[in-house]
Amino acid sequence: MDKFEPQKVTSVFPKRRQDMFRWDGWGYKDCKIAYQNGYVSFIGNKYPICGQRLDNFRDWVVDMFKIDLSNLNQAAEPPTHFPDPVCNKAFLVALSEAGIEYSEDGMDRTMRCHGQTLTDVESLRKHKYKRIPDIVVWPNCHDQVVQIVELANELDVALIPVGGNTSVSLAATTPNIQDRTIAVVDMTQMNRLMWVSDTNLTACFEVGIVGQDIERELGKLGFTLGHEPDSHEFSTLGGWIATRASGMKKNRYGNIEDIVVRVKMVTSKGVLEKQFTAPRVSIGPDFDHVIFGSEGTYGIVTEAVVKIRHVPEVRRYESLVFGDFDTGVHFLREVAEQQLQPPSMRLIDNIQFKCGVLLDPAARWYTGFVEGLKHFYLTTVCGFDMDRIAAVTLLFEGDAKSVAHHEQEVYAIAKKYGAIRGGEHNGKKGYMLTFVVAYIRDFAWDMNIVGESFETSIAWDKCISLCANVKACIRRECERRGIKYFAVSSRVTQSYDAGCCVYFYLLFKHLDIPEDSLKLFMEIEEIAREEILACGGTLSHHHGVGKLRSKWYPECVSPVGVGLYKAVKKELDPKNIFAAGNLVREEHQPKEDKP
Repeated sequence: MDKFEPQKVTSVFPKRRQDMFRWDGWGYKDCKIAYQNGYVSFIGNKYPICGQRLDNFRDWVVDMFKIDLSNLNQAAEPPTHFPDPVCNKAFLVALSEAGIEYSEDGMDRTMRCHGQTLTDVESLRKHKYKRIPDIVVWPNCHDQVVQIVELANELDVALIPVGGNTSVSLAATTPNIQDRTIAVVDMTQMNRLMWVSDTNLTACFEVGIVGQDIERELGKLGFTLGHEPDSHEFSTLGGWIATRASGMKKNRYGNIEDIVVRVKMVTSKGVLEKQFTAPRVSIGPDFDHVIFGSEGTYGIVTEAVVKIRHVPEVRRYESLVFGDFDTGVHFLREVAEQQLQPPSMRLIDNIQFKCGVLLDPAARWYTGFVEGLKHFYLTTVCGFDMDRIAAVTLLFEGDAKSVAHHEQEVYAIAKKYGAIRGGEHNGKKGYMLTFVVAYIRDFAWDMNIVGESFETSIAWDKCISLCANVKACIRRECERRGIKYFAVSSRVTQSYDAGCCVYFYLLFKHLDIPEDSLKLFMEIEEIAREEILACGGTLSHHHGVGKLRSKWYPECVSPVGVGLYKAVKKELDPKNIFAAGNLVREEHQPKEDKP
């Protein structure tokens, strides 16, 4: 039955984020990996791994990075003093008169001044942020966003739209603008389900809604969106649109540009929106695709119509173990060539395989694998090396019959490449561990281990050489800087007919001064990015450009592309009200004085 009555959704994000979420890192404040009384465990109750001792993981970390767990960094103290806001009294008065909620509280501002890069975390923990917003504004509907944008244009206020602040490109980090009031427009309280059409399998949401809230609300009606990026718990529909996001199940549901049917964006010139909702049109350039990936620099997205699906009858996990990473890539390629990709199919290399084993408190992956391995060695070819094996995690969805048939087709291809089945438990665990990776990064920081990931997309014929060359480049740069204790790994996370998305992970322990290690990390990552581009990789598959990668943007889109971006920016935002500074740095165009 079609439902056309807007429904308010209780957001996972309270207005006082600091009451629920960490102020200096990732995730819920009551969830973290901690070392206590000789044991490492995951504290909290929101994840399957919570409450479990991770002794194997502890021992691996100590051995790999030569860590003394009794000498961890002290927890950072929350700030108590904040920069005075650049006050625009006329703007505040106008907001009050319009009934628009806002806050000048220092912690409210700090909670929204950053994303989730290592640079952000270091700036927070050391209280070294160059700039925080002057005001946080909470619109509750599209019309209030229109009012905010009109006031900002009239009174020369810079607007930075934010959702979950999960960016890893410095896109959400407050720009260092000193001569203007900066207002963060927090969209998370603007999250209504506007309508659902069972007939058309579409729904309309206000874009401040968070991923887990979307799935919960649609699930009540028997539907799913199916978009699950790694940040799914905390990122918003608006953030996905702003960065051209991709999810773990894109093979079934598509990337965000495939899911979204219609977008409404408030610009300085008015509202940009199609005047229809249809599956496809041929009426010139599609201006929705000007909005996708614009990273808050053209306007504020307020609503989006999205495709939805019925909740699948069957959801089944599995894992496959291959002799080495390259063999796993060849397997992925053939599955893609035959267009048999299950909703999620992700290849991890040997280091991540071992880490996954060690993060399983019951060690079931390892035990099950060893038993299977004995049979494999006895009945087939001896060839697996524990220091080379790689694994693929799989997720199948659909009705029982189609899933069973799909599994048979995929397993037949896997058999050609000598894979053995690792079991459903390991497949599900590998999928779910995605949601705790950032907690591991924050725990590593406590041990003075710097760790971060970066991604790219690449054609199939260059995937293996890309992985080998980038890993070799990173190893070389670590050794050149005297870094003895490090780990570099890769995984393939999304597959297409013509190529794939590849993640790289680097962790190292070098100095006891975290900010000095961070400086080294940034140097190495920049050189690795140059290697990625030289190998034919892209600047980003789904994280976006932000401020972190903007130096390469002209090289990637050409001078003509930069000129086109600037022309659209000038048309939609001539005064640079949306001054996030992402993609291409724009100069401020001050308001002309009235005679």
